[in-house]
Amino acid sequence: MALILGLESSCDETAAALVTSERTVLAHCLATQEAHHRPFGGVVPEIAARAHVEVMTPLVEQALAQANVRLADVDAIAATAGPGLIGGVMVGLVTGKALAHAASKPLIAVNHLEGHALSPRLANPDLQFPYLLLLVSGGHCQLLYVEAVGRYRRLATTIDDAAGEAFDKTAKLLGLGFPGGPAVEAAAKAGNPKAVPLPRPLLGTKEPHFSFAGLKSAVLRARDAGVYKSEDIAASFQQAVVDCLLDRTQRAVDVADGATALVVAGGVAANHTIRAALEGLAARNGLPFFAPPLWLCTDNAAMIGWAGAERFAAGLTDPLDVAARPRWPLDPDAEKARGAGVKA
Repeated sequence: MALILGLESSCDETAAALVTSERTVLAHCLATQEAHHRPFGGVVPEIAARAHVEVMTPLVEQALAQANVRLADVDAIAATAGPGLIGGVMVGLVTGKALAHAASKPLIAVNHLEGHALSPRLANPDLQFPYLLLLVSGGHCQLLYVEAVGRYRRLATTIDDAAGEAFDKTAKLLGLGFPGGPAVEAAAKAGNPKAVPLPRPLLGTKEPHFSFAGLKSAVLRARDAGVYKSEDIAASFQQAVVDCLLDRTQRAVDVADGATALVVAGGVAANHTIRAALEGLAARNGLPFFAPPLWLCTDNAAMIGWAGAERFAAGLTDPLDVAARPRWPLDPDAEKARGAGVKA
């Protein structure tokens, strides 16, 4: 059994976890920065980086104490090396490098997206490769064919904004608070999803990709019209996102021959309406459906530790001079999608 220390600091959550190769999370310690960023209605990179510096080392110490292990007992150290806000990424990666060097342990530089992609396997040992993954978060919206650890084929990406980004912007436009995703979901429960006519970008097109920039603009126009309730705008927006995700995911299901399951991961996967809709799509296509528990959907160190455990088992470690990356596609060979704002 391998014991991995995982570190995460790619955005506004600082976390440290101890995870075993047998899918046991011995400790998970997380410090949120919501109070720091709430006055600005979004994440401020400089504030985030400073906050990571302040709490990363204490969190590592707390996780070791919680698991009742020493750093010497750890088999490897896994740290997010990108993609993300580069200042924050560097804090976690440099901490991982220092610990690996001091304890003479292997370093595993984890792609944050791979952490999300493999997180359902931490939660459920029944999930086997290959599977079709909808990775949907604040910074990314992709459909990936997950063949094995380190082997990902991108089927679709967003050509402008990610779904999570659209949720955050909608929350800000409607004055619902921060973080935006849960705020919009809460407001939508009291609204009518058919009340506001909003677009479904790329719905029904042969192009496999996503687009949410136009939907954000439509929310702004609906708000400024002054005739709709905010909860109706929230509900209609959420339904538009659901419709787009289902349409694009069905297209991927049609071409993903051999997929053992439909999987969703990432922060937006915590949305109950979206999870239920995707579960229904999987059932209609005769596919098992997997989604990590809600705490594993948002950024966390357990998924980084688990990705590290999977990579460690495959003999994949990294030198101490590995670089932090603000962008790091899981499928670097994927055909470039159109759009100046493409997030690969």
